[in-house]
Amino acid sequence: LDNDWETIANQGIQNLPSKVTAENLAYVIYTSGSTGKPKGVAIEHHSPVALCNWAKKIFTIEQLAGVLASTSICFDLSIFEIFATLSCGCQVILAKNALDLPNVKKAYKVTLINTVPSAVTELLRIKAIPSNVKIINLAGEVFTNQLVQKLYQQESVQGVYNLYGPSEDTTYSTFTLLEKGTKTEPSIGSPIPNTQIYILDSNTQPVPIGVPGELHIGGDGLARGYLNRPELTAEKFIANPFDHNSKLYKTGDLARYLPDGNIEFIGRIDHQVKIRGFRIELGEIEAILSSHPQVAQVVVVAREDNPGNKRLVAYIVSEENPLSKSELHQFVQQKLPDYMVPSAFVILEALPLTPNGKVDRKALPAPEAKLEGDFILPRDPVERQLAQIWSEVLNVYPIGVQDNFFDLGGHSLIAVRLMSQIEKQFGKNLPLATIFKGQTIEQLASILQESTDSISWSALVPIKPNGNKRPFFLVPGGGGNVVYYSYLARYISSEQPFYGLQAIGLDGESEPYTRVEDIAAHNIQEIQSVQPQGPYLLGGHSFGGKVALEMALQLQKQGQEVALLAILDTTAPEPGNKMTSLGWNDAMWMVAISKLLGYLFDKELEVSYEALEKLTPDDQLSYLYKQLQQINFYPPGAGIKQLRGFLRVMKTNNLCSYFPEEVYPTPITLFRSINPQPDNLKPENIKKEVYESLRPQNMSLPDFGWSPFSSKPVEIYDVPGDHISMVTEPHVQVFAQKLMACIEKAQVKDK
Repeated sequence: LDNDWETIANQGIQNLPSKVTAENLAYVIYTSGSTGKPKGVAIEHHSPVALCNWAKKIFTIEQLAGVLASTSICFDLSIFEIFATLSCGCQVILAKNALDLPNVKKAYKVTLINTVPSAVTELLRIKAIPSNVKIINLAGEVFTNQLVQKLYQQESVQGVYNLYGPSEDTTYSTFTLLEKGTKTEPSIGSPIPNTQIYILDSNTQPVPIGVPGELHIGGDGLARGYLNRPELTAEKFIANPFDHNSKLYKTGDLARYLPDGNIEFIGRIDHQVKIRGFRIELGEIEAILSSHPQVAQVVVVAREDNPGNKRLVAYIVSEENPLSKSELHQFVQQKLPDYMVPSAFVILEALPLTPNGKVDRKALPAPEAKLEGDFILPRDPVERQLAQIWSEVLNVYPIGVQDNFFDLGGHSLIAVRLMSQIEKQFGKNLPLATIFKGQTIEQLASILQESTDSISWSALVPIKPNGNKRPFFLVPGGGGNVVYYSYLARYISSEQPFYGLQAIGLDGESEPYTRVEDIAAHNIQEIQSVQPQGPYLLGGHSFGGKVALEMALQLQKQGQEVALLAILDTTAPEPGNKMTSLGWNDAMWMVAISKLLGYLFDKELEVSYEALEKLTPDDQLSYLYKQLQQINFYPPGAGIKQLRGFLRVMKTNNLCSYFPEEVYPTPITLFRSINPQPDNLKPENIKKEVYESLRPQNMSLPDFGWSPFSSKPVEIYDVPGDHISMVTEPHVQVFAQKLMACIEKAQVKDK
């Protein structure tokens, strides 16, 4: 520098000219595309600036003081959370997602939550909305006034806003502050400043107030278009018929103006739908199915043949070779998330067309009415009676004898009703897990015809017995029932056999084992009936993790090899059992278990300790049974014996003490849930400090205390969800992918 000072001194001292303008590209966000290819929405700098200016006018500095940034930067809600906050000099509080809010340090005072209604509903349910929150912004989904009023019951909440807008208009296009105490369902409000909303008919003419039309957006927030997609840009961003110097974005949303000037959102008018809270581009599913070599034409629709049960149905015209529905289901399942996999496939010779040559979607037949391909009608009295029962509990008509229970929408709650009706009709007591052995009417009829008055109770449940690989054996949690593994089974490879190990005693007749060592020994006998020699693949969830460890230790003593020991959110054994010191009576156990059942099945169970403690043991059981019946947990006619068995197993397992002396010689694989267990699982009659004292000390350790029990380092995998929701939808798919990777890794080592 000393040598060049003279040269430097001769240079200008003015700032370099900036060539950046408000029309420069700020960012690109990708959204679901109708061709299977995501579309990149290109936003210029002036658009988020307009959004930030609006936010400054609507929200006070106090309200923006601590904004929760829980949305992925790949989703446009993050633009508000980050830039609107920072432009005001306020604090952005980062979280993995909205449901991770309970893990945010209280020192970071969250004052504003900006998320989707389904996430806020869950936060309400687990009582996880911080006391500092002043504003809650809801966007992305339709919601009810009931949710709004529940949010206003939070003492600190000053305002609940409904915000509407596509990515193509920089996050938000309309807004409204929803009233406290009103009974009116939420509208999407009116346009934000410098945004124009037009509701037009098919001729791009304004519709009268109260008449539905397509919602069009113009103004400062409008995107430049789709990145490198000029044809799509021209289709969606049209010339503004009311201002030839600007454009409008065709949202594809159906809406109407209300008399007070606010806008009512009605729904989608194209083929993009929402099912179970997920926004789905049907064309994306069609594009995947079209890539199958034997598919000539395909149309996917969302049908609601039964009220409240909207589902995806794919209509297929095949090439020369015939197609099976199971093949199509497996093909799509490998390429799309579970919520985008059609629940029914209909094979047609040709798609119905309208006079102008377009597919007539209204003429597509209901999938249940198409008796073709692999649809087989009941062939004998047993199959006919079973078909009638299935139709009643599933609300599907008709059902073929080879149709799968879970593919038809069945789940653990419906399985309880199904087995109850079978016992009532046939007089035979089937274990709940029989549904895994008999997932079709044909299979279930065979089990019934071969059985005596009741089916022999076995710990081994073949959830997915077929496949050419070594089986994976999974022990359930303290309740001992494997039915909730049906979620996991959907994502286990078709080549991977998968067995559950249910608890002895669930039938209400056998006595449950009281020692982990005895449970493990019995389970080993069961698994060796299908796999006499190792290497074994073992796993256990919650209490089942300790049983799986003991099984591995006992197998090692037999000279057998265990290639995988998967521990699902279980803390390592500790000396003694804190539960035994509580001295809980049966009423306390029933309240605690009802809390768990309510959370597992998302039902509100009103089981009162005050009412239970005054009753005899038999009357206590009847009281709980009636409460469960009122919320359809057990249907009329279900045996109380099943409930007695479940309660006895749950109580016995929770009181087990287990602390092995041996060290496991190979690595332990630990799957940790990243979200805490909800606080509302604590029974009201148990003091908070007593309840919290039950938490295992090992829970505070990164490896949950497993290192001393293995001679090798513990392999740790974090999975979304809490202790229970990690193995149910929607988190189970992520867990299953990580589990399958570990299983495949163990299989490779085996070779």
